[in-house]
Amino acid sequence: MSIPTNPKIENEKMKIVWKKTKRAKIVPINDRVVKVYVWELPVRIFHWINALSIFLLMITGIFIGRPFVSAAIQEEAYYSYLMGWARYIHFFVAFIFTINLGVRWYWVYKGNEHATSNPFRLSFWKETLETIKYYLFMKNKKKHYIGHNPLAQLSYWIFIGMGSIIMMLTGYYLLFEPQPESIYGKMFMWVAYLFGGNSFSVRSWHHLVAWGFMIFTVVHVYMAFREDYLQRNGTMSSIFTGYKIERNSDEHDQ
Repeated sequence: MSIPTNPKIENEKMKIVWKKTKRAKIVPINDRVVKVYVWELPVRIFHWINALSIFLLMITGIFIGRPFVSAAIQEEAYYSYLMGWARYIHFFVAFIFTINLGVRWYWVYKGNEHATSNPFRLSFWKETLETIKYYLFMKNKKKHYIGHNPLAQLSYWIFIGMGSIIMMLTGYYLLFEPQPESIYGKMFMWVAYLFGGNSFSVRSWHHLVAWGFMIFTVVHVYMAFREDYLQRNGTMSSIFTGYKIERNSDEHDQ
């Protein structure tokens, strides 16, 4: 589950400058194919920490909202402490999730051309439309993308970008809501007014976006396997090694 990428360097005169882009490393295999270092190590680390965090947050979050396991022997809660442990794991992983996302935002500027995305270009939206037409089996002018195509990039902006921010704001509000006089309670007090004005509306936003993450995860995994099968370019293995296999062309010249 990686953040959005910009797979190609466009003519500098035709686009808004987003940042000085570092070209991806290319390793020749033979005259016909090359290995392209698409996903740098920080991106791959982010992906797996993010994937594990989302999985743990989903399991513990569902348990907190509707406990599906109870103690074998009915007794005082502090003996088994199931809910306490679920909440502790949920909040601890949430902190990791936040730090991990912060590092990834830094790598948007530090990383190579596949570590970033610029939705402020008109061509981004034109190429997104062409990609949508491609998946709808309509006549299109979809290009070949080494990294993520614009539609995938847009989905990451929506879920991994905006979705993560909503989950963090609403989650931290719910965490510190019982201590409104604390420094952290005051820090997140304004969140309630942004998401409906009361605890119930904030919790509802938290739950709805969480289910959105679940749907996104299923689609993401399916599309990754689909791309790997159709392109035969090592899409699945690239999130472990960083490399994809591409045909040799002038586009890949260093």
